[in-house]
Amino acid sequence: MAVELDPEELRPTITRLKRARGQLDGVIRMLEEGRDCEAVVTQVAAVSKAVDRAGFAIIATGLRTCYADEPSGEGVDVKRLERLFLSLS
Repeated sequence: MAVELDPEELRPTITRLKRARGQLDGVIRMLEEGRDCEAVVTQVAAVSKAVDRAGFAIIATGLRTCYADEPSGEGVDVKRLERLFLSLS
């Protein structure tokens, strides 16, 4: 079952991903400039966490939409949902 995501509902997630894109550009600049390893790794970790949080927010929004459309949850493919969660770990 495909779930259409509402861009307005995901506006904060979109903003988070845009910020992460900016952070990633910063990491690339840091590497190109030969910056300190610890500083670079700290920024990579921040980008990774932001992207992970965005992924969980997208899954949560999709799940909420599924249950709004079908409160019994019978149409939810549990294995597929589990794969989505595990893909973020």
